Formats: sequence, C-alpha cells, structure tokens
Amino acid sequence: MASALHSRRPRPAGRDRRHGHPPHDAEAEAAVLGACMFQSTVVDDVRKILEPGDFYRPAHTTIWHALLELRRREAPTDAIALCHQLKSTGDLTRVGGPPYLHSLATSAAVGSGAPYYADIVRSHADLRVLQATAVRVLQSATAQGADPAEVRSLLAASLSEADDRARHSSGGRLQRYAVDGWSFVTDTPTTTEPLWGTPGKAAWASGESLMLVGPPGVGKSTIAQQIVLARLGLIAQVLDMPVREGEKVLYIAADRPSQLARAFTRVVHWVDRDILRRRLVFWSGPLPASLNTEPQLLTELAAEHGADTVVIDSLKDVVGKLTDDEAGLAYNNARQQLLRDGVELLELHHQRKQGPDASRTQRPVLDQVYGSAWFTAGAGSVLFLSGAGGDPVVHLHHLKTIDDEIGPLPIIHDHPRGLSRVDTSLDPLTLLRQAGANGLTARQLASQITGEHKPTTADIAKARRRLENLAKSGHASQETGAGGGTGGGQATRWKAITPHHISAVS
Repeated sequence: MASALHSRRPRPAGRDRRHGHPPHDAEAEAAVLGACMFQSTVVDDVRKILEPGDFYRPAHTTIWHALLELRRREAPTDAIALCHQLKSTGDLTRVGGPPYLHSLATSAAVGSGAPYYADIVRSHADLRVLQATAVRVLQSATAQGADPAEVRSLLAASLSEADDRARHSSGGRLQRYAVDGWSFVTDTPTTTEPLWGTPGKAAWASGESLMLVGPPGVGKSTIAQQIVLARLGLIAQVLDMPVREGEKVLYIAADRPSQLARAFTRVVHWVDRDILRRRLVFWSGPLPASLNTEPQLLTELAAEHGADTVVIDSLKDVVGKLTDDEAGLAYNNARQQLLRDGVELLELHHQRKQGPDASRTQRPVLDQVYGSAWFTAGAGSVLFLSGAGGDPVVHLHHLKTIDDEIGPLPIIHDHPRGLSRVDTSLDPLTLLRQAGANGLTARQLASQITGEHKPTTADIAKARRRLENLAKSGHASQETGAGGGTGGGQATRWKAITPHHISAVS
C-alpha cells in the first residue's frame, strides 16, 4: 500500500517526558515495528525515515536490525521469521522472546500509517540529539576558563550536524513520491477511468474527487446515497450513468446523521443487511480532530476501516473556517493524501447565498461554490444542483469537467423511494422529435433546455455539439444554413430521423 504524504512532522507527545525520561514514544515504536512485521514492503518505506539509533529502546533497535536483514534477503518479516532470525544471532531472549514479538505484531499500524508513526519516532530521536547537544554546549560554556570562540565553534558544528540530520530525515518524505521523468511520462495514466459515467464522459473519475454542490433541499444527499448503493453493487446506474462497483465505503455523516439514516431506510432492505454490515461504515458525528491541523486523518480513517471510498457529508462540518485559504489549502492537502493512497472521494458542499434577484434558471458558475478557491481547484469534478428546496425538478450542471461535459440535466427526485431520474422531456433527441418537420437550430435547442429566451453563446455552442453528435450517431440529419449578408442568412437546422422498421417478406 502506498505511503501517506504528510505536510508536517508530527508533534512529539509530552507524556514521554515525565519522570525525567528523554523524549520517546514506545507505542509509536511498537506500531512501526509491528507494521514492518505485518507487511515486509513497509520496511522499505520506514528505512527512508529511520536510522537504527532512532529507537529509544535497545530491544527495538535490535529488532529493527533483524527486520532489515530479513528484508535484505527478501525473506518474510512475520513473527515466526523474526524469532528465527533473532534466535540465530542470540538476541531472542534479550528482546523479550516470542511473547514480546507477538505483542508487537498485534500493535501493528496499517501500512499507510507506518511512515507517520516513523516520523514520530524520528522526531523524538531528533529532540534527544538536540538535548544532548545543548548539554555539551552548556558544559563547555560553564567550564572554568571557557573560551567564547571555542564555545561558538562547538555550537556552530553542533548546529551543522543537526541540520545534516534533519535533511537526511526528510529525505525519505521528499523521495516518497518522486519518479524519474521517463517513468512519469510512460507509467502515469493519461486516460480517465470512470467511476461514474462512461469513457470520455465521466462525472467522477478514479483518482480524482467528485464534489456535489447546491443549496439545501435539492437532493445532494439523495444522489450521494444512490452512488454509495451503486459502489456497493446494490444498483447499477445513477441518473442513467453506470457506476463502477467498489469494495467498502466509509460515509462521514457529520451533518444530520438522523436524517441521513431515515433516507437510507427507504432504499435498503432486509436482504441487503449482510452487504451493509460488511461493506458500509458510517462515522456519525464530528471527526476526532480538524483536518486543518491533522490533514492525514482522512487517510488514517480510510485505512482503519478498510475503505476504498470515502463520502464527506458535508465539507462545512470537517473544515474550520471555509473562507480561510489556509483552511482550504489544509483540506486540499488531506484530500490529495487520501487520493494518493488509492481511496476515492465524494464530497458534499453548499453554494454561496444568493440575492433575491438571482435567476433560478441562470447557469451557475464555480464562483458560486462557497469558501476558499482551494476546494474547487483541487477537485477533479464539480457537479452543481441548482434549484430551491421542494422544487419538483432541479438541474444538474457540470461546472468542472473531466473530459466532455455532462448535462445540464433536469433531475426529478422520487423522495419516498430515494431515487432520482433524468427528466427526458428536455432530452435533445426528444425535443428534436417534438419539433417535427421544422427541426431545431442550435439556438432554439439551447433556449428550450436552459429556459432562457436569449441563451448565452456557450449554451448555444453546447447545444450545437449535442445536435452534431445526434447527427453522427444517425439519429438526426443536418441541413447546413447559408451565410448571412445585409439581408441576413439561414441558420443550420437539425431534424430527427424517423427509424425505419424492416419487415420480413414471406
């Protein structure tokens, strides 16, 4: 499993300094060693961060040497193999014997969390080194006949050693996701793999977050709920678009969990109970810490519960001040860590408050998403549901696309059943067929879809692309218009093609 990227080194816990003990964290050391025993490849991640002398307990240093030797030989690193290795070097009894090694195995950190705990161990080791340096400099400065020049020289040399050590310790983190240029160009996927949608027209792509935005009551949670059911394999499509099945979903219900539970009772049944118990986990309530201060928390939660998909409902409940760019940047860091760890992310968010003169049919823009620009800048796809709570039909707009734009789509929510469908009365082919022999121009189609008497140039261009696609697929014919002059011209017009049914002749 890929390692998590951390923006800052963990702060050493103060509890380790009680009773005069030098800074250390025995639990973090045990978690690191246990993770290396659980999965041998974790040794490669940890060795970039830790040196053998970084462990406070001598037994842990000995065990780490044994793990490095097993990994060098590409041998297993589990408790049995480790016991055999330590027994061969005569160190098994000294480190606590098989019982202690098995206790380490039970305290294993998940693979993605091991570098985080290794950073804690390294931080404490750095503090111990700095404390020892400070003692040496203080002793030199307070010795009888001390020479200030010699003390300054000792201090400078000590600080230089500390800087070298810090650079070395950060080298693992700085190299963790680095690849050479050729590997980056040839190995990095350049095509999107849809989680929701089809190739070339994806609402949600693997490795990129999906953000659902809109005012209260327009059905953000309703659509998210259906996507979750599809990721669990209980339904196949949402809004006529296929959803790829996943493994396990962690749903962070930080906003109105009781209401969410009532909504789920409408769409799940007794026969679904085993799937829901095994593959769906709800975190009901606030997170144990703010993502502003602990951006690695999302990654740790997903790893703890074995989830390959995380749903956040909603962003305002997991981020501090939404309008603060520092908070937005911290959240984006948390988001990217989670995605880099191979976990898919669906986020629910709300729009800025609109004035009384705002048009309900006007196409929304990214600026209407509330908060720091980092929320939308780091998202892969942004879908906006426009309308008002209680509207029979709301509209889905694709404000930030992955490839081709989806919609705008008129959406009808069946709240009693917890399902949503696309209102086909505004489907371009349906409208073209209703136009009959006269057909439609791109401007006319755009006007009908948007409800605007004077659609924008962008809306007309999108309508034209849809009509051209219908012509390419054989559902429409195109009559190219003539250019205008002083007397005007004739716009290109499209007409629906009536399907021909061929009967067998006996």
